[in-house]
Amino acid sequence: MKILNCPLNGPRPVSEFYYWGEVRPMPNPATASDDAWADYVFNRNGAPGVKKEWWCHTPSNTWFIAERDTEKDVVVRTYFYEGEA
Repeated sequence: MKILNCPLNGPRPVSEFYYWGEVRPMPNPATASDDAWADYVFNRNGAPGVKKEWWCHTPSNTWFIAERDTEKDVVVRTYFYEGEA
């Protein structure tokens, strides 16, 4: 069984979590072109490597970021989202 470390609840079975996609910066709505919006909505980076992803621990509805190496299938770390720098 795979285990994912929730920053609030600790190590839990991965079946308790929901994956919500890669963390990506949203284009500025006031200045973005149609092409920029289409790229943001429809295109994803599928190359293997370390990705920052949104995850939710569904029993507690705790949202957090997981840095996951998709090539090695290993979670590097998990932490709460702290906003954009």
